[in-house]
Amino acid sequence: MKFSELKLHAMNAVKSYFNRNWGREDLMKSGKVNQETLDILNAVYFTFFNVMFCSTIGSYLHLFWEVGGLFTVLCSVASLLWLYFTPPWRLNQRRSLLMIYAFSFGASVGLLTKYLFEMHQNFVASFFAGTTVGIAIFMFQVTITRERSHIYHGGLLYCCLVMLAVLLVIGCFIRDSYTVQAILKGTAAVILFLGYFVVYSQEILYDVSFGDIDFINRALTVFFSLPAIVLHAARVCLPFGAKVDQNAD
Repeated sequence: MKFSELKLHAMNAVKSYFNRNWGREDLMKSGKVNQETLDILNAVYFTFFNVMFCSTIGSYLHLFWEVGGLFTVLCSVASLLWLYFTPPWRLNQRRSLLMIYAFSFGASVGLLTKYLFEMHQNFVASFFAGTTVGIAIFMFQVTITRERSHIYHGGLLYCCLVMLAVLLVIGCFIRDSYTVQAILKGTAAVILFLGYFVVYSQEILYDVSFGDIDFINRALTVFFSLPAIVLHAARVCLPFGAKVDQNAD
């Protein structure tokens, strides 16, 4: 294959990654969700909750017993590649591979964050644990209501309670500035991610209207899709982004 063809394929791949078809109206849409769509959303939530739970276990094992190293890195890569080449109809096998990948990733990512960003494993484990609880609340909301806004309100309420609890703990027990800074960074990361997860949920509901989706792939690509979804949401919601879209049209 020629270099020009490789370059064209790479450009098309980047464009397809950042191309999202939903607009501001789809993002702000509320109302009840039909039961079939709600079941798919619940399947994504449940799968992603299991992913975050396994990552949390791996992260805490790395924190307390230093589990993680070359073996877990290779295991995460191998399980991810195996998952990629596994046929879609083998759900149990794909689900198991996803959990193995999540555990290995949780046990290994601390090595990367410490080397690149000088983040202690405490921060990584706290992020995984806080996010896991937040996803559990989203999942619980799906079981008790079909209203979109009510589903998301549970996650937002959790964010407010987490922030309040963190401020109370800092004010009452902690005087070390480094510890306070680390706790605030971890809390802010969880809150920002759960805010992104609301947008991601809206994209899932939008895509379901055009046909069935692979909930295992959706759970796997939550973090991978973050840059594209955040940029697209900013483009369609912010006044400057709306002007850019109008000029492009």
